[in-house]
Amino acid sequence: MTDINRGALRVAVLEGGISDERDISFDSGHAVAKALRGVGYEFVDELDPADDEFLGALANGNYDVAFIALHGRGGEDGMIQSILEYFGIPYTGSDVIASACAADKTVSKALYVRAGIPVARDIVLRDDDDVCIADIVDVVGEECFVKPAVNGSSFGVTLVHNEDELPDALELVFEHDSKALIEERLVGTEITVGVFGSPAQALPIVEILPQEGSEFYGLDVKYIDPSLVHRIPAKISKEDYVRAQELAVQAHEALGCTGFSRSDFIVCDRGPVILETNTIPGMTETSLFPDEARHVGLSLGDVADELIRIALAKAEG
Repeated sequence: MTDINRGALRVAVLEGGISDERDISFDSGHAVAKALRGVGYEFVDELDPADDEFLGALANGNYDVAFIALHGRGGEDGMIQSILEYFGIPYTGSDVIASACAADKTVSKALYVRAGIPVARDIVLRDDDDVCIADIVDVVGEECFVKPAVNGSSFGVTLVHNEDELPDALELVFEHDSKALIEERLVGTEITVGVFGSPAQALPIVEILPQEGSEFYGLDVKYIDPSLVHRIPAKISKEDYVRAQELAVQAHEALGCTGFSRSDFIVCDRGPVILETNTIPGMTETSLFPDEARHVGLSLGDVADELIRIALAKAEG
């Protein structure tokens, strides 16, 4: 374990940013900064990359490490990681390439397939493609999810029930991204599996409980009281539980993630099928990853402290 002096380290918590998840990122950043101060870090600054003065503050702040609490575009896609590497500042989480691969669902799915991780059937469209609704239905079926290829927190996602709903779903998705991922709808139990530490280990699995009036884990559900939505440990078969944890670690490693990640699955008649991997899970009071960590006795401060240790150890080589 890397020996660090919490009281002397200067930490920049990066929050806000340029994505649809800006407000959520502020919540994560505030929570992380508070947790770091609570475990003995005395010099913790909160910086927003969207501020005009951000680059100057970063360059002149003499920071020993950056804790990235940015979600979505500009945070999880390798952009901020590239800037930090340019300035020579160690940072938490995955590197540029792993972040970029995980952020694009079409790229991550290709890596999942290569690693033998089960995925849903899909079709990929760009905003300038000629669209044939019949061809889409032939591949994924009438019931499907239409998602931005690069985005998070369910922004721009539509559950399509029949082919008549596809045109509006595509119009919405292209407001958020120039590339759309259309996946078959898998029916089963939705779960999420956090991966943490070095070496990477799976955390207890959270089951996402269905909510009245919501057909999937969307924006109207993600940020309500977690006790109403999260069941830990998930009530799935022992075989599926073990398999999902194994697959989450495999996904983490296939993408080249560092420190932590969180992969989402549907447990259906095929067993666990992966949906996506988040390289910077939410760190709010209602977020999934902190809930999983608490279940094994780790506070948010413990998690944030260990991620900084991993970042500094990686920088040391």
